[in-house]
Amino acid sequence: MLTRTPSAATAGPSGPAGPRLGLRENLSQFLLLVTVNALVGGMLGQERTVVPLLARDVFHLSAYTGALTYIVAFGATKAIANFFAGTLADRRGRKPVLVAGWLVALPVPALLIWGPSWGWIVFANVLLGLNQGLTWSTTVNMKIDLVGPARRGLAMGFNEASGYVALAATAMVTGAIAAHAGLRPAPFLLGAAYLALALGLSTLAVRETRGHARLEAARHAVPPDSGHHATLTTRQVAWITSAGDRALSAASQAGMVNNLNDALAWGIFPLLYASHGLSVTRIGVLAALYPAVWGLGQLLTGWWSDHIGRKHLITAGMLLQAVAIALVAIGASFPVWAVAQLILGAGTALVYPTLLAAIGDVAHPAWRARSVGVYRLWRDGGFAVGALVSGALADACGVTTAIWTVAAVTAASGLVVAVRMYETNPAAVTPRP
Repeated sequence: MLTRTPSAATAGPSGPAGPRLGLRENLSQFLLLVTVNALVGGMLGQERTVVPLLARDVFHLSAYTGALTYIVAFGATKAIANFFAGTLADRRGRKPVLVAGWLVALPVPALLIWGPSWGWIVFANVLLGLNQGLTWSTTVNMKIDLVGPARRGLAMGFNEASGYVALAATAMVTGAIAAHAGLRPAPFLLGAAYLALALGLSTLAVRETRGHARLEAARHAVPPDSGHHATLTTRQVAWITSAGDRALSAASQAGMVNNLNDALAWGIFPLLYASHGLSVTRIGVLAALYPAVWGLGQLLTGWWSDHIGRKHLITAGMLLQAVAIALVAIGASFPVWAVAQLILGAGTALVYPTLLAAIGDVAHPAWRARSVGVYRLWRDGGFAVGALVSGALADACGVTTAIWTVAAVTAASGLVVAVRMYETNPAAVTPRP
């Protein structure tokens, strides 16, 4: 049952008088969570340049489908973890889920460094998927809890920017390390340091934010004909998010396609660049450009969506991604691919925080964490689908065909958003039908 006066135990950073909503009121905890999510992104970034090359040069995997099994394992596990992270966060609180996510990642650096066969690398990515699903989902929910409805897009912009800027920086740094010290073990020592710092901060400094969600729920006005009540079961939340609500379902499919094309960029692009003779250092630069623009751009796009609405930014972002992926298929040189990565990053920046903000707009605070979990189940399932589809197409028809196919799917997803989604931001000009 919701309460209007949360206890001191759940008061969070605002103290024993009870939680207060707002970025300024919760700035220290918000910035701490930005830092934690940067470390989440860094854990993923340690793989972006190095692991595709490990598959080729250390484990001698020639088939794209086999080489991308680690992304399938990562995406499937992260998708499922996202769903349970949201459910557990609503039932048990946010902080225990965050700490659990870091504990499960403890073996990952060692497995990447010393794994004697490709199966060990795949298992490391199962654990990494659990880590990313539990920790990233939780930092999303905690920031939404803290800032309240007025700054939701801005909060998601900061959250996603911190993660993906750190991912980009780590991809570039590990590429440079690998060029000078080899693919193992040196690049993955950085991930071990991230893990230790994040576990310490999450355990000792992060505070529970569920009281903030309860406070917002107590103030939340729901239209009587919307069907979005506070007392929905998890099954009902899953249905509404996946299919029942036009905006939530459109966001879920767009998120899935976004990460489908990210799986292509993660797993196929580095191998494409290497096949054209690019050095490890240059591959690292290309692997970093896309998430760097993606990450930094979200500082603007999240805020922008608070002012002009979500729908048109998502539509434009998906179509821009499609153009960028097509440019990768056309290109055959570092400058062309660099431009493509910049465009891909800009398109993804328009989409990523805006989708999360749209989920937060529609979902009731009492079941918002579960709705975010369902959305992220679909979104990160795109990693597995993308790795399977692009790998199978690359083996059967060639890399270029795989890239063109993903570009077409991404464009189609943008059109679905344009047709199906209603504007979710009440501050935007376009009213909900």
